[in-house]
Amino acid sequence: MMAGRQRVRNYGERLKEVEDYIGEHMDQPLDRAVLAEIAGFSVPHFHRIFTAHTGENIAGHVRRVRLERAARKLRMGAVDITEVALAAGYDTHAAFAKAFRRQFGLTPSEFRQLSCNAATELLMNTEKLK
Repeated sequence: MMAGRQRVRNYGERLKEVEDYIGEHMDQPLDRAVLAEIAGFSVPHFHRIFTAHTGENIAGHVRRVRLERAARKLRMGAVDITEVALAAGYDTHAAFAKAFRRQFGLTPSEFRQLSCNAATELLMNTEKLK
């Protein structure tokens, strides 16, 4: 029984390393094979463990984290939405706006017009849903 608890803790620690890596390399392409290697798993095993542990697949997790970072930039007064979109890994403003609306229920322009408190509350509510 102790070995099972040890394995779970090790998985959690490994996935924490992956999440830290994602946070530190957000502006770069995040390849599943590299992330699996950081965790010390094969790609299929990494996918299963990550999904079971976080409730979302790795691509969805990275997308959500990037969009949350983009939303924080907009909340802090980023002027050019296209620059925010490019920093979030989107090639076009339209693709970014579509993903942003799917995540937050508002376009980036609508989000930017929210008060700081309303934007923060929306971000916190989305983070709780993950």
